[in-house]
Amino acid sequence: MEYTMDKINSQRENQFITKMSDKIYCNNAIDPSYYQKYDVKRGLRNSNGTGVLVGLTQIGDVQGYVVENDKKVPIEGKLLYRGIDVKEIVNSCLKEKRFGYEETSYLLLFGELPNKKELETYKKILGDNRDVPSNFTKDMILTAPSKNIMNKIARTVLALYSYDPNPDDISISNVLRQSIMLIARFPAMISYAYQAKVRYYDNQSLHLHYPDPELSSSENILRLIRPNSEYSKLEAVLLDIALILHAEHGGGNNSAFTNHVISSSGTDTYSAIAAAVGSLKGPKHGGANTVVLEMIEDIKDNVKDYTNEKQVENYLVKILKGEAFDRTGLVYGMGHAVYTLSDPRAILLKDLARQLAEEKDLQEEFKIYDFIERRVPSLLKEVRGEEKIISANVDLYSGFIYRALNIPIELCTPLFATARISGWCAHRIEELVAGGRIMRPAYKHVKEPRPYVSIEER
Repeated sequence: MEYTMDKINSQRENQFITKMSDKIYCNNAIDPSYYQKYDVKRGLRNSNGTGVLVGLTQIGDVQGYVVENDKKVPIEGKLLYRGIDVKEIVNSCLKEKRFGYEETSYLLLFGELPNKKELETYKKILGDNRDVPSNFTKDMILTAPSKNIMNKIARTVLALYSYDPNPDDISISNVLRQSIMLIARFPAMISYAYQAKVRYYDNQSLHLHYPDPELSSSENILRLIRPNSEYSKLEAVLLDIALILHAEHGGGNNSAFTNHVISSSGTDTYSAIAAAVGSLKGPKHGGANTVVLEMIEDIKDNVKDYTNEKQVENYLVKILKGEAFDRTGLVYGMGHAVYTLSDPRAILLKDLARQLAEEKDLQEEFKIYDFIERRVPSLLKEVRGEEKIISANVDLYSGFIYRALNIPIELCTPLFATARISGWCAHRIEELVAGGRIMRPAYKHVKEPRPYVSIEER
């Protein structure tokens, strides 16, 4: 067989990478005992599981336990935005039958609830900035689509730098201008990135709609991702609640912390937000809601009768033993780094998910999620002997809601980013106002000194 030069180069490259990968693993592995020896806070966690204190914030507070005698004591979870229980925000919006994400965004950015006039002004400014710059969709989104929409969002955020007449100014007024613009444009950005993906990778028709400046963020999202732009009021309200509950989660979560670290260097807004998007893309962070949906589909595919709780339980045992699904032994949608007895977001979303299940005739599927929440904590003890207290997290029921709303699985994490952009921008501003120092943690060097060997003697 005659090889072309490209094939020869490709073969040589693959052989080199395969050989060197083993060497790289060997030269980068670190003795696990060193972490205890040097008291390394792995994952920025203390030995009792609490987070290492690295900063102060007034934006969000995640309460899932109290510490007594250096031990974590489980409590019912609470999530506070600027000191206000998110449950009160959600219940107020549902009671008054209005969209609340924009009010939540205002609260996170400015630190206080808006009055009617302030809220209307803020919504009008968001509406004026909903669309992306002229030719941006064609030049920056459609020209280079991505299979992964989160990757495309990160590149889109970075590309907006080139369209900003004053991108590097980190004065608070300029960063606020950039923040409002990003919050306003995210619905269009994720929607256009999705349309580009389905056109070029899934061979489907391309449907591009202009954002409507009079509509809320949730309404614009549904309007932009659907070919006919149609949606019901209930669908928009439920998506709005999901956006509220994903808008902020304290300064210690991975993407918010990434944003703080990047912002502490004094870099531009687009670089900081793109880094946060990259963090959220990870399956250990924002990508978890996508994996929940994949796990549920796996259960439905492999359980003969998924309305039979015993059959579902038997398959969950296989998942916990690492014998099924992705073989990690994890049941996604269960457990959280901070929440113990309950995740307040999951409680709120479960009630809405139940309503949606009735509306969409998805009661049987909803029962799978409900059973997972009820049974997995006790199965952990029975199967593994673990006494750990866990509860359903936000990903369990947000996944169900997105599925019931016919939102494509590729958009689950991008929707998370669309909600969290308000929290990220608030944290960036807080870091610029109150931080003052570049973050520079320490790493202990544990390699023994050795001499340089000349190339002839190697």
